[in-house]
Amino acid sequence: MQIIFSAGAKYDFGTVIFSEQEIIDFALIHDPLEFHTNREVAKTHLFKGIVASGKQAFHHFHIKHWIPKFGHTVLCGLSVNNWYFLKPIYANASVRCIVTIAEMTQHPKKNSVSIKWKYEFLNEEDAHFQSLEMTTLHKMDGKR
Repeated sequence: MQIIFSAGAKYDFGTVIFSEQEIIDFALIHDPLEFHTNREVAKTHLFKGIVASGKQAFHHFHIKHWIPKFGHTVLCGLSVNNWYFLKPIYANASVRCIVTIAEMTQHPKKNSVSIKWKYEFLNEEDAHFQSLEMTTLHKMDGKR
């Protein structure tokens, strides 16, 4: 399977809704801060309730959607930049993920292309929960 990369291409990875238990279970492994894992502590915290770890939405969409679609073309990761946490993600909130190819730099001598991917995590009103940029090096031909 060959992927043709194109600057400006957008991919809608759909939506996910994390239950409170899914938020707690993820945080216990990946980000065990009490406002992610302890209902009573979370009630007294800044957010007044359990909220998802900052990386939970990225983790979900990257593993379930981005890797199956583009992972076979990856040579290596280069950076994650400008990760903004704009609104907390509470249990039972709908989180939509849009990924755009923001920039591409071809390296023909090495048969590779650097791609800056922009991830946007949106609520039902299309307001941003988060956004980030991830740059990866891919095989230029996009083949397996």
